[in-house]
Amino acid sequence: MRILGIFRDERFSPNSVQKDRDIMLDVLSRLSESRTTSEEEAITIVEQFDLILNMGRLPSTMSWLKQQEDNGARVVNSARGVEACRRSKMAEIMKACAIPTPSEKGNDGYWIKRGDAATQQAEDVKYCANKIELEKAKKDFVARGINNFVVQAHVQGDLIKFYGVEDTGFFRTFYPGDDGITKFGNEIVNGRPHHYVYDVEKLRVTAELLSRKLNTPVFGGDAIVTPAGDFFLIDFNDWPSFSRCRNEAANAIAKLVKY
Repeated sequence: MRILGIFRDERFSPNSVQKDRDIMLDVLSRLSESRTTSEEEAITIVEQFDLILNMGRLPSTMSWLKQQEDNGARVVNSARGVEACRRSKMAEIMKACAIPTPSEKGNDGYWIKRGDAATQQAEDVKYCANKIELEKAKKDFVARGINNFVVQAHVQGDLIKFYGVEDTGFFRTFYPGDDGITKFGNEIVNGRPHHYVYDVEKLRVTAELLSRKLNTPVFGGDAIVTPAGDFFLIDFNDWPSFSRCRNEAANAIAKLVKY
């Protein structure tokens, strides 16, 4: 089997470049002979592959991958799936599937997030304590050339990171407020976790429902658990670094692509 692994362009790996490379390398080490490439180099390749493991997000990469899929290659995660993970598009899909997400209105502040692409820098996700700050943040986004953004009301509760791989039994949750692992420090807004009781299996089912709708079997995300035990998905990502559980995740991804 001819296998290609595409590393994510560094602009899409803020503070996580090596972590993203490590999960790809760990998965490929569990498979047969393969090669790796950058997003920029991938689009110049004329060789055909049976399996492409993709962490890429550039539009040019997506276009090239669609051609590979049309020619019979299996791509994980697919180009169309990665495109569906753009926040504004994903918000529509989540609403259509009745996935529990925060509303745009609330009394505890707001989050504004870049909607046209994945987060590339700290300014792409911002907490606003009130509507005045929110309106200023909107203007700041537009000034940076970003007219597509998503607004969510802040939900008080425990922030949870989850990671999964469809159809493998792999699903893990972690509290960044406990382990201190962070990209931009936004976890401080929710404070130290209280470890509210919630239905982990229900969260898994919900996350996998979304991953299937998005066509991203290798996924991760964020959720807020309220004191009442309800949860709301606040973010969802195609192929995260799995840095908290990389060995287990690599085994699961290798298992998935061997089916």
